[in-house]
Amino acid sequence: MEKLKVLVVDDESRMRKLVRDFLVKNGYDVLEAGDGEEALDIFYRDKDIALIVLDVMMPKMDGWQVCREVRESSKVPIIMLTARTDERDELLGFQLGVDEYIVKPFSPKILVARIEAILRRTNKMDSNEILSCGGIKVNKTAHQVMIDEKQIDLSFKEFELLVYFLENKGIALSREKILNHVWNYDYFGDARTIDTHVKKLRSKLGDKGAMIKTIWGMGYKLEEKE
Repeated sequence: MEKLKVLVVDDESRMRKLVRDFLVKNGYDVLEAGDGEEALDIFYRDKDIALIVLDVMMPKMDGWQVCREVRESSKVPIIMLTARTDERDELLGFQLGVDEYIVKPFSPKILVARIEAILRRTNKMDSNEILSCGGIKVNKTAHQVMIDEKQIDLSFKEFELLVYFLENKGIALSREKILNHVWNYDYFGDARTIDTHVKKLRSKLGDKGAMIKTIWGMGYKLEEKE
């Protein structure tokens, strides 16, 4: 599959390098810009950018201006980065059509996880690809799960649950979100059914089941071992 292009826009070269290194490691092609004007030049020149990671505070043209201009001609996903925690900034971002809003400092691994989730949601990624994490491999087309190259059997809902965790690795998911996605809003039981299925899934994954962390009072998160 051809590598997806991500445009990283930040006036701090150290920050661009940090984000670029994690994205390249995860199979992305990365373009960089140090200010808003350069970002727009690259955006108009390169028509197949899949997603933009955009800092708010920059010289020449800030992230809000860049976002406004991009949104006049494109629905490309945009993740805004900011050092500020003002709720008004976050609301402005969503009003301008920002897909995700991340406050600095942040974990690059979480940023990559958010990028992957957004690209899947916007159908930029091949839905037939093989998903993998920490020795778990899932072939969505073949409906096959491998643990350290050994195949295991999962029920349909256990498989769907594992796929959802893999597609959102590193992201905390509420029981309601999981229920709505895996059961497609048509399940009329309560959210405790998630706990039952997670328990069964963990058991079938063996020692890999420990990667599914419980977020007390909320839900679960799949986290790859260091």
